[in-house]
Amino acid sequence: MDDPSFLRSVLALALAFAFALAGIFFSAGRRARYLVPVSGGLLAAVALFGLLPEVAGEMGWLVPLLTAAAGYGLLEVIDRAGVPVCPSCSHSHGFSGPLIIGTAIHSFVDGWGMTATHGAAEALTAVLLLHKIPEGLALGAILRMSAQKPGRAALLALLAESPTIVGGWIGLHVAQANWLDYPLSLVAGAYLFLGLHAVRAWWRPVHTHQKPHAHAE
Repeated sequence: MDDPSFLRSVLALALAFAFALAGIFFSAGRRARYLVPVSGGLLAAVALFGLLPEVAGEMGWLVPLLTAAAGYGLLEVIDRAGVPVCPSCSHSHGFSGPLIIGTAIHSFVDGWGMTATHGAAEALTAVLLLHKIPEGLALGAILRMSAQKPGRAALLALLAESPTIVGGWIGLHVAQANWLDYPLSLVAGAYLFLGLHAVRAWWRPVHTHQKPHAHAE
């Protein structure tokens, strides 16, 4: 554990969890009306500008896009079957499982990647650390809507981000495996689904309430 590259995975976990707590705090009360769609947009941005380009750099664009579409489609089918997959799309407790599982896989691969390079890719490490900021904010805000209680949301956020350490430890001993690009692409599809649905859930009520005023005269 004396390898300084392992400390990057620890820093990544701390950074993501700190901003998840910020997301939980700032999404309380009326602020949730504004932060949840912003967080949904951030989650989609992480998929579009973080995960997919990262995977495409290894295996081209076709396979990641198809795999991400499969992940998105799977959640869409489950959601239409009556299971509330999107935690921010309902005022009920929702189902935060897909977000936690997706973030856990993503965090595991991030931790592995940061230590497997052993300092050979400082730019990549900086990018991985920086994208933990929007990821943490989005995770905290959306889990806050799903878990209802801030303490429960914080525990779920920690659970989702903790695999960063596990991946970091494995990365000290094993080079990052190429097959991990496939679950990462699935995670990108899940992030797109959850992020876009969070924005859509906010958009519909706002414009539904505005319509009667437009015809008031």
